[in-house]
Amino acid sequence: MAGRTARADQVSATREAILDAAERLFAEQGVYAVSNRQVSEAAGQGNNAAVGYHFGTKADLVRAVAARHFERIEQIRLRLLAEAGDSDDIRDRVDCLVRPITEHLASLGSPTWYARFCAQVMTDPALYDIMVEESLASPSLRQAVDALNRRLPELPAEVRAERGLMARTLILHTCAERERALAEGTATPRATWSDAATGLTDALLGLWLAPVSATRRR
Repeated sequence: MAGRTARADQVSATREAILDAAERLFAEQGVYAVSNRQVSEAAGQGNNAAVGYHFGTKADLVRAVAARHFERIEQIRLRLLAEAGDSDDIRDRVDCLVRPITEHLASLGSPTWYARFCAQVMTDPALYDIMVEESLASPSLRQAVDALNRRLPELPAEVRAERGLMARTLILHTCAERERALAEGTATPRATWSDAATGLTDALLGLWLAPVSATRRR
């Protein structure tokens, strides 16, 4: 029994070391610029096949890195949704999209790599679907988006979809750029992740509430 427990602990520690190394390397260099061998070496594994043994394909490894963050983000979003209650304030609804990410990043300390990891994955056509699938599987995210949509002014369907894509891109890359600046020790526009969330929400309110041009409406 003790031997099995020790073995299980060792396997768990190895998996976590691989995930840590993969997240950092993918964030800094891009997913396909990094080999499984490099991940294994960075994780302190003498066996170059360790990544494949523990996770399978590169896509499986990416999914595993993302998954270990999603549960905490889900918990934060559920709390924010409960706090917002039945509020019709659009700011409260946008906060439920922005602050789960920024609050999670703040909780990780510094430096972090998660936002840059996501940015790298989302710009890779072969891996994009992984992040989208994980997002669509989130009950709290669907609830937050639905609550926002019910309170927005009426928009043409194509404009609503277009602005949703813009909003996701803005959140993702703004967080990634702030994370990069913090890691490099350079100045950031906002002092804290909470302040950064406020700035993002301000910008997204302008995006969602912007008028639709007459030519677009026709």
